[in-house]
Amino acid sequence: MRPKKTRWVKCLPGERYFRPKCKPLSKLEGVVLSLDEFEAMRLACLEEMKQRDAAKLMKISRPTFSRIVASACKKVTDALVNVKAIRIEGGCCTIAGRKARK
Repeated sequence: MRPKKTRWVKCLPGERYFRPKCKPLSKLEGVVLSLDEFEAMRLACLEEMKQRDAAKLMKISRPTFSRIVASACKKVTDALVNVKAIRIEGGCCTIAGRKARK
């Protein structure tokens, strides 16, 4: 398998963990959203950027950006529909001129 290309993200999320309050922590499942998935959703959904332009910002190809957004949307939808927590962490990213933890 080919190594992943470093993805560029503008900033870290303010919160790293979101959870529903209707279930106790001991019975709560979760999904992990990587930093690049978080950034791709921010650019595509919040900023309403075209995939071509957002991919350029992240320094990845447009098809790769599309796969990242699709993966992120599936995870967030799973968390909302099935009442799961969302944790944001990891990914092969560089943030604002410094290397992010992997």
